[in-house]
Amino acid sequence: MKKKILITGAGGMFGQDACRLFSQWGYEVIAAKKADLDVTNFSAVKKFFAEKDFDFVLHSAAYTKVDDAENNRELAFLINAEGAKNMALATEDRNLPIFYLSTDYVFDGEKSEPYASSDSTNPLSIYGASKLAGEENVRKINHRHYIIRSSWLYGKNGKNFVDAMLDLAQKQGSVRVVSDQFGCPTWTCDLAAGIRKLIETKKQFGTYQICGSGVTSWFELAQEIFKIRQMAVDVIPIKTTELQRPAPRPKFSAMQTDITCRNWREALREYLNS
Repeated sequence: MKKKILITGAGGMFGQDACRLFSQWGYEVIAAKKADLDVTNFSAVKKFFAEKDFDFVLHSAAYTKVDDAENNRELAFLINAEGAKNMALATEDRNLPIFYLSTDYVFDGEKSEPYASSDSTNPLSIYGASKLAGEENVRKINHRHYIIRSSWLYGKNGKNFVDAMLDLAQKQGSVRVVSDQFGCPTWTCDLAAGIRKLIETKKQFGTYQICGSGVTSWFELAQEIFKIRQMAVDVIPIKTTELQRPAPRPKFSAMQTDITCRNWREALREYLNS
């Protein structure tokens, strides 16, 4: 008997890879894009759950425009916090486990070593605060929860740093990249595989961090992209302050990974060669 998994945010960068991979792994996937399920509308969520049957819910629908969120606080919280609350209520009502996708941006980046899942949170941005509020709603409402924090996501189905660097390099011979922010790049496919491990090893409910192993900067990541692709591009290191972006970023948001993931360099090589 195939296990059924509902994946929200199925049209997003992570959601598209998750739907494809879970289908390949033998799950029956119920893919819910924004047009199929408005997570901000509790009546719509209740109706959807009443009409469908599934064993797990992977809630990846989110507002992810980090800079835009600074001027759209209400919308970010509506989708990321209220949406998570609605999904938590619906899954609790049906006794279903919920997997809620969160972010490294719940941390302030003041540590000098990778964050543990038990470390104190202190988001700097509206985006980070809205995702943390989503975490808190899910924890409070449904004890059958898996809060999954990931970081620096890239994949073929959405805007991401890796593809942005390749696009820029086609247009110009040099790129300016921040060298004083550190984290763990994560391929969407590796994140999906980590979540599958959580399901199939029947880990206890709680908060888990799933990200590429190893720590790097955006600057070093850009260098590695061009090295793998054998492109002669001049990568110029700059400070975060030179960018003047609306949303503050944690300067060190690397996380300890609770589900073993391969080194970010290995994953990046496979992504760029696939």
